Amino acid sequence: MNSSVTLRAAATPALPALVLRPWSARDIPSLIEACRDPVLRHWTSHRVDDEAGGARWLETQQAGWAVGERFAFAVLEEGPGGEEGPLVGNTVLKGVAPGGPAAEVGYWTAAHARGKGVAPRALEVLTQWAFGTFGPDGLERLDLLHQVDNPGYAFDRVLPATPPAFPRDGHLHVRRAGD
Repeated sequence: MNSSVTLRAAATPALPALVLRPWSARDIPSLIEACRDPVLRHWTSHRVDDEAGGARWLETQQAGWAVGERFAFAVLEEGPGGEEGPLVGNTVLKGVAPGGPAAEVGYWTAAHARGKGVAPRALEVLTQWAFGTFGPDGLERLDLLHQVDNPGYAFDRVLPATPPAFPRDGHLHVRRAGD
């Protein structure tokens, strides 16, 4: 899969446009800063505390692109001249398999960007890209493990905890092609 994919969410009257692109080494300082947030640390299983941790995390994301199974995007605000602004989050398509009917999406939002519509807008752009790119090969459903109040993906069922990756029960939300 081409790791030079760039996606965009259009600006709204109140919110800047978003740019979604594969993670790169230049994002590591912003990644470290985002991962210092205790709320983000509570809800994610990855720990990025320093440059070495950032490099390992980046290597994992790049390896996912290389084998075509995991597609992580840095989510950035777009500046007025089209230049990349600050990192505001991450969104990922994972568990993609050739001919597979389902994959999973996930995301996180940096503390300074929460409540600004970043997550739903980035997830919608990723969703459209996923179905457009992998739908012809059989992708019919995207799953999102998230809280029950998540807009856009319908609640499907409660999933039991599977420590250590998911120490608490979770909610599975689903979006089908054509929804």
